[in-house]
Amino acid sequence: MSHLQAQIRAALTAAMRARDKPAVAALRSALAALANAEAVPVESMPRAGAVESSRLGVGAADAPRHTLTADEEEAVLAAEIAEREAAITHLGAAAPERTEALRREIEVLSALADQPT
Repeated sequence: MSHLQAQIRAALTAAMRARDKPAVAALRSALAALANAEAVPVESMPRAGAVESSRLGVGAADAPRHTLTADEEEAVLAAEIAEREAAITHLGAAAPERTEALRREIEVLSALADQPT
């Protein structure tokens, strides 16, 4: 687990205790986005062969995850922020409560992006 992911998990625990729904949503989304970015493409996995030549046991089918660099992690966070900004633009004045929640999520994610790793 990277330093940023550890920070997000700690912030998520604090947000859950504070019952801060926008912060919890933003932090969970950021963790999921980072986990998705670490996934290896399916095309890079070897094809299944004969059953008798396959590996057996716990974790036999697990693929090694891609380790993100600090720049890649920052890019994922920036994409999460940009996604929320686009949603605010799209919603406009039609949903003021949702727009405010999105602004709060942007604040939480921006605070994480501004912290040194």
